[in-house]
Amino acid sequence: MLRDSPRSRLFLAVLVAAAVVLIVLDARPGSNPVTSLARGGGELVFTPTAAGVGLVTGPAATFYEGVSQGPEAAARIAELEAANAELEAGLQAARLDEGRADQLDQLLHLSGLGGYEIVPAQAVTRTTARGYAHTVTIDAGTDSGIGPDMTVVNGSGLVGRVIEAGPRTATVKLATDVNSAVGARLERTSKIGAITGGSVPGGPEADLTLELFDMEAPIEEGDRVVTLGSHDGAPFVPGVPIGTVDEVQVAPGALSRIARITPAVDFSSLDMVGVVVGGPAEDPRDSVLPPKPKPEGDQ
Repeated sequence: MLRDSPRSRLFLAVLVAAAVVLIVLDARPGSNPVTSLARGGGELVFTPTAAGVGLVTGPAATFYEGVSQGPEAAARIAELEAANAELEAGLQAARLDEGRADQLDQLLHLSGLGGYEIVPAQAVTRTTARGYAHTVTIDAGTDSGIGPDMTVVNGSGLVGRVIEAGPRTATVKLATDVNSAVGARLERTSKIGAITGGSVPGGPEADLTLELFDMEAPIEEGDRVVTLGSHDGAPFVPGVPIGTVDEVQVAPGALSRIARITPAVDFSSLDMVGVVVGGPAEDPRDSVLPPKPKPEGDQ
């Protein structure tokens, strides 16, 4: 440290005067060799010091900034995550609604072809109750005109029949239930038989099994089957697609021909269904069946 003496005061005055001169010269337009040299020397002396100070104080400043903005940043992140989750849920709901709209279109198309008056409903739960292996609960009931022994369909074909109905819900026994039996008719030959849920003794493993009453009735793989229809359309209206023959078997000693049926309906993904509350004025026969696919090579 400089002592307070005439010499030190003189040295300080010289430095102040030099600084003032440099400031004045530096403020003038254009470059000046003297001030440029002075600035360069100052940068050479002070830049390492400034860098060292920045290196030491930088993490502290960053930490302080993070701490000071932490709660606000966390709240903003949480807000964005919530908005993103809401958007994703909305997209999923839109896709689901679009899928149900397609199913409803198919259902209305089938009911129009068959002349069926239907009440749309959604299969909300799948249950096993009262000895039935395959049943579903739908979200419509007597308040919508639904009652027991009404046919249930979807856009592809036969789902089953209503066995119980409350004001706002109803229970549907699926055609695949082991206690289910549906009168059936072959499209190609009009031969009749019965569709039962599951397999029958001596028959192949199946979700649906057809037993033809005529042992001599011609039947082939690919033949399609529709509902025969019941008296007054209860519990089954006529003409609803049931499925397609995929294996024919004659059991030894049997009084009927047995065929395994691939269901027209995908029972593992039931959603939109329709309860037939009014049957057709006349048997639609095979008009509800979709067009057969053309053989390969045909135009």
